[in-house]
Amino acid sequence: MLAEGFNEVIRDTIAELPDWVRSALQQVDIIVQDAPGVEASEALGDAPAEELLGLYLGTPLPERSFETTGELSDVIFIYREPHLALALPDASLKREVAKTLLHEIAHHFGFDDDELTAAGWG
Repeated sequence: MLAEGFNEVIRDTIAELPDWVRSALQQVDIIVQDAPGVEASEALGDAPAEELLGLYLGTPLPERSFETTGELSDVIFIYREPHLALALPDASLKREVAKTLLHEIAHHFGFDDDELTAAGWG
């Protein structure tokens, strides 16, 4: 899948979200990168980042308070090369990219990995 096709999946997934979710994402930057970079290494510490499909950096909505006012925008990173390395057919790859994006959006709403795994979004 070419970069533009990958970006199109991201745009289409966002467009299909309910208005209230898109509204809550107005202050979230969604960045597509070829591979995890420094941001992933800093967030994961010693854990390997090469296979990471996405990453949410920020303060989840339920944890916000007046003390978090003025912090930088939250960021969702979606990584293209690890997705492509899955070697999925196009339709499956599109579903996986959308699933990764929705997983990272769920972190913004306060869901942790254990909750997402239990719900089938791990």
